[in-house]
Amino acid sequence: MAGHSHESDQDYAFELQLQEALTASLAHHVSLHSPPATSTVVGPSPLKDTIFTLSAQHVSKSQQEALDHELLLIETQWTKEDRKRRTHEEKLARDIDRMPEHEWEEWGYDFERPFEEGSSKDVDSEDDGEFRMYFKGIVSHEVMNNETVALAGIGVAICDFRDNLIFEIKKPLTGDGLNKQAAELMALIEGLDAALSLKLKRIHFFCDYYPVFQLVTNRWQARQHKIAILVDQVWLLQRRFVYCEPILVPRYDIKYAFKLARGAILSQVNTPIESNHGKSVQETCVICLEETDMEHMFSVDGCLHRYCFSCIKQHVEVKLLHGMVPKCPHEHCKSELRVESCKKFLTPVMIETLKERTKEASIPATEKVYCPYPQCSALMSRSKISEYPKNVFVGYERSAARKCIKCRGLFCINCKVPWHGAMRCNEYKRLNPNPPAEDLKLKSLATRKMWRQCAKCNNMIEHSEGCWHMTCVCGYEFCYNCGAERKDKKATCSCPAWDVRRIWFENHRDSDDDD
Repeated sequence: MAGHSHESDQDYAFELQLQEALTASLAHHVSLHSPPATSTVVGPSPLKDTIFTLSAQHVSKSQQEALDHELLLIETQWTKEDRKRRTHEEKLARDIDRMPEHEWEEWGYDFERPFEEGSSKDVDSEDDGEFRMYFKGIVSHEVMNNETVALAGIGVAICDFRDNLIFEIKKPLTGDGLNKQAAELMALIEGLDAALSLKLKRIHFFCDYYPVFQLVTNRWQARQHKIAILVDQVWLLQRRFVYCEPILVPRYDIKYAFKLARGAILSQVNTPIESNHGKSVQETCVICLEETDMEHMFSVDGCLHRYCFSCIKQHVEVKLLHGMVPKCPHEHCKSELRVESCKKFLTPVMIETLKERTKEASIPATEKVYCPYPQCSALMSRSKISEYPKNVFVGYERSAARKCIKCRGLFCINCKVPWHGAMRCNEYKRLNPNPPAEDLKLKSLATRKMWRQCAKCNNMIEHSEGCWHMTCVCGYEFCYNCGAERKDKKATCSCPAWDVRRIWFENHRDSDDDD
């Protein structure tokens, strides 16, 4: 209270000094440039009103900051007391469970251990109370005012050993050059700092991002100065615990944090839209379960299922990355997403990719024909390629001549090579037994990169990250490790689900320039 009075006195003294200086300045200005004053009644000075308004705003801002800090302290204290109460009740339950039957029958109904009798004081000194922390940092590209901007947010959940939520943090991140590694490390730092504020001694923090796990366990060295600074902060915070160790887990084992981080991002995207009644019209996305303004909801053509832009964007990007045409995320719904509708939330590059995937999917695998010229490689449908005029070439194989719809080059539909004139196909193959140099280079590259060829459509497939389960663009599913087909969504081989060295995300290659 004394601190608040001291601040109020300083503010008041500052206001008086400011008023005296302005009054003296005005008096000097009037004496030089104004005629002698007459005896008139002067009302309140507009300048003084402005001074008092600014001072009031300054005091109001200071009071709000002090109130926010006080509320944070109250919430932290309440969380600590609640944690102590839970620990006390769990210890009491364990002691009752361990009590012998004859003791329970004799005086068990009179057994009690009030929480107020110093039991809460012992909780902070206990070393057997272990807690769990889940954290997540997300960097997402969102559409705001018809522009694509990068937004970041973090989510932290601190739980007891039963995963009961004790404390949570949902916070937007600001700053240039934020990437996935930086966001994850900043979320971890926030979580460790909050755990120390709660006076937790022993904690496990669960990480699903392999590069960050390698950095905080000192198995990798940070390549960027900014990342190295964040890793050092993590190490400094870890030393303040009695026990603090990371655990690498799959993404689906990260509890609470994903929703909190997504909420932090959506809080930056969602701008209030006034309705006729002065309230924003919002709708709940069935994927992230967040309240979103209706103008930021996407409706799938045909089925009319609705999702927020952020969720439907992630769904489309993942499907395109796997070479598939995105459909409605609703279970068992077959409605395809139209290109024109997706322009609301996709970047121009992703729109072009969606167009290509849609075109590829519209042509059956047996009907697909690619232009043999390396500079073109356009995709065409066998049934829609018109024959080259038969009166141009005379010969047995003249009907095999086709013209590319893009580069207009002639090629043989049977051999899939540039047009070989009046030469028969079998004669051409006899004279050219070796495949073209480009094919040899591709085969050599595939062997070196350990690519696999789809057994159904012969497309080359590269495994960049994740599990061994692969789905080709033609729909064929197989194990990338051994090539065995997957049937009824189940593996037919005994290979492990994944190789831990390949559980990577593309963002591990993120690099940000040092300031």
